[in-house]
Amino acid sequence: MYLGIDLGTSEIKFLLLDEANQVVANIGEPLSVSRPKPLWSEQHPSDWWSAVERGMQRLAATQSQLLAAVRGIGLSGQMHGAVLLDRHDHVLRPAILWNDVRAGSQCLALEASVPTSRHITGNLAMPGFTAPKLLWVAEHEPDTFLRTEKVLLPKDYLRLLLTGEHVSDMSDAAGTLWLDVEKRDWSDTMLTATGLTRDHMPRLVEGSGVSGYLRAGLASKWGLANNVMVAGGAGDNAASAIGMGVINNGQAFLSLGTSGVLFVANAGYRPNPEQGLHTFCHALPARWHQMAVILSAASCLRWVTQLTHAQDETALLAEVETMSAAACERAPLFLPYLSGERTPHNDPHAKGVWLGLDHDTDRAALGYSVLEGVAFALVDGYRALQGAGTNIASAVLVGGGSKSAYWSQLLANALNVPLTRHHGGDMGAALGAARLAILAVNPGSDLESVCVSGPIMEAFAPESHSCSVLSERYERFKKLYAAARPQFLH
Repeated sequence: MYLGIDLGTSEIKFLLLDEANQVVANIGEPLSVSRPKPLWSEQHPSDWWSAVERGMQRLAATQSQLLAAVRGIGLSGQMHGAVLLDRHDHVLRPAILWNDVRAGSQCLALEASVPTSRHITGNLAMPGFTAPKLLWVAEHEPDTFLRTEKVLLPKDYLRLLLTGEHVSDMSDAAGTLWLDVEKRDWSDTMLTATGLTRDHMPRLVEGSGVSGYLRAGLASKWGLANNVMVAGGAGDNAASAIGMGVINNGQAFLSLGTSGVLFVANAGYRPNPEQGLHTFCHALPARWHQMAVILSAASCLRWVTQLTHAQDETALLAEVETMSAAACERAPLFLPYLSGERTPHNDPHAKGVWLGLDHDTDRAALGYSVLEGVAFALVDGYRALQGAGTNIASAVLVGGGSKSAYWSQLLANALNVPLTRHHGGDMGAALGAARLAILAVNPGSDLESVCVSGPIMEAFAPESHSCSVLSERYERFKKLYAAARPQFLH
């Protein structure tokens, strides 16, 4: 058996995978996010560990025989978060998360101090990344910065408690702005620019490599064997790609979770930082990936559901589906920047905007405009990928939003790309983490046999008339951001 643990923003997932690559157990433990000030987003690492202990106790109570057979553990998790530890490995402050955008001015300072930063890291300096967060801490919480001995990413803090080792993997480390992404090694130049050294960083391994072994006390407590190996693991999106079999050049997936991601696997290093495209190491050696990321996706649907007092998201989607094609063409345009935006704007101050409200605008029209606005933001992301020479023949759909066939078809039409939804796609990151454990325990395994995609459940081919209509509305969408940007309050 192999155990995948995925530390998300709203939930920690636990997945047990057998030798035949079949999921035999899958549970989750909820998490909450603290937003103590505007632009801030934090969680305390102790809450993550409490959720791990609850989840493992549940598995021990219900799946004791399966746990006893676990040979390896893989970790995946939310990227970019900053966990600051003192010399005793005590947490110094709540973790600053990926969707925290307080460090905008620090990004400008970092790029000014290292003119070659985009070449080294393959990415723009964005507030969500880890390095600018440390510059913010140095400026606003200098005592905390001076006491910081180690900086870990979220899943790597769990690894520390599981194994006693300070280790990260290439895919997650690539999202810090401290990694030379092409060389797959820490950059002394980027570390120096933030007042840090390699001593502050964890040791690096590949995602399919060995990072350590489960502590004997935890193994005994949870009913696992001794010497259970812990794989390097991956950042959440790279792990999801492993779970969906997106490992070869040109393969892609589109994730509609809290945020939205258009992910493409690459055989080489192909950055396009000027358009806000992320270029990271993949979770497997000698492979990279590109990501276009929007900060608000399915979270926009939750927001408009609450705003309009719809019974729930399903009920609102049902209302949207009753709209005629003409009504959709008259619907307001919506900028989905409720948490700022990454690709392609890199604008932490971007806001959500509706254009075209009138007396006839009803809840269904607002709901439709939000679905469409998220789709158009992902089209922006695809244009950034194309600017780096990447075209997508098809993509796998995952995430909570992909369960809506209506929204999935809208996305296929807006992107003009065929989309498919697969069995097991909702288990992506935890499944990918467990598969990385298989590869770590069995280093001679065939990648194509381990990293497979599930059977297709639904397919969404672009519809030519809808593609044409949406293309015209997309051109107006692009102009709306340009017109609204000077009015956003900083």
